[in-house]
Amino acid sequence: MVTSLFFRPGADIDILLDGQDNRKLAEIKSEDGRKDKYHLYYDGETVSGKVSITLKKPGSKLEHQGIKVEFIGEIELYQDRGNHHEFTSLVRELAPPGELITSTSFSFEFLNVEKPYESYTGTNVRLRYFVRVTVGRRIADLIKEMDIIVHSLASYPEMNSPIKMEVGIEECLHIEFEYHLQDVIVGKIYFLLVRIKIKHMEIAIIKKESTGIGQNTFNENETIAKYEIMDGAPVRGESIPLRVFLAGYELTPTMRDINKKFSVRYYLNLVLVDEEDRRYFKQQEIVLWRKAEKIRKPISSQSVEKVPASLPQQPSPPPVSNSQPIKTESVKTEMEKEEPVKTEPLDNEPVKTIKSEPTD
Repeated sequence: MVTSLFFRPGADIDILLDGQDNRKLAEIKSEDGRKDKYHLYYDGETVSGKVSITLKKPGSKLEHQGIKVEFIGEIELYQDRGNHHEFTSLVRELAPPGELITSTSFSFEFLNVEKPYESYTGTNVRLRYFVRVTVGRRIADLIKEMDIIVHSLASYPEMNSPIKMEVGIEECLHIEFEYHLQDVIVGKIYFLLVRIKIKHMEIAIIKKESTGIGQNTFNENETIAKYEIMDGAPVRGESIPLRVFLAGYELTPTMRDINKKFSVRYYLNLVLVDEEDRRYFKQQEIVLWRKAEKIRKPISSQSVEKVPASLPQQPSPPPVSNSQPIKTESVKTEMEKEEPVKTEPLDNEPVKTIKSEPTD
């Protein structure tokens, strides 16, 4: 009991970020599966704020070996928890060694901080950014950490060229799968040759996480979504429209060789099962990125021009004569003409319907 009282810290440390009341919050999954919310930053943004050190007993003093604040970006591999790999480390000295006789606040600023990677928590790895304040002591330092979330925005093409992949057995089965990747995966499945009895077909989005290098590489596969898109035997020339929305799933941008420690990739997996339960499959990598949200500025009342009441009213346009009818043409895309395909998810998942409607 005496030992615990002796080592009890004599001050509390609080970190307050500038503008945090107006800054957007983002969610990230913790190691135990909970979703935590932290303030959201982007690459190149300044991280600044105030550090408050409050003495617990009025009139007491706090001897220290120096006070510093750090901005750190690090990668932690769960199979090697003893080593944290820092890729960003900035330090600001707040106070030289001395004594604190009253509660004190310090301002700090990390100007235009480079944040090259996105925050990520996976099965075997975690990438995090945080602000750490350290009050040096002779016996045990006082440390306070505050996490933030970083999202990486990427330049993305306006149009995605269609991608084709084929699943087939020579002289028995041949299908062609064509799709676009946007906020929704839109595609069609064409049966070019059918000589085996197909029982059903399913499609899945798979996330592959790879950590480590060489023989110490660990791979983890996670099925993000799975749908049964066909039940029954198809015929030659038949086509099946496909639409899978991505907004409802916890996806991250594709990460390739992050600091030579880990990678996260996504694949589209197409599987056909025949009546003898033989499976024919094909995988195709899909690249995901994060795009900036469009911010709509409200229209102020000052920008609206008021029309004076004294202006004369404009005459109404003359009616259109019957000799010059106005032609209206309704344009329908190929996807509108297709009938909607009802899909039944596997593994007793709730039923979802993939509608064949045109994308905006």
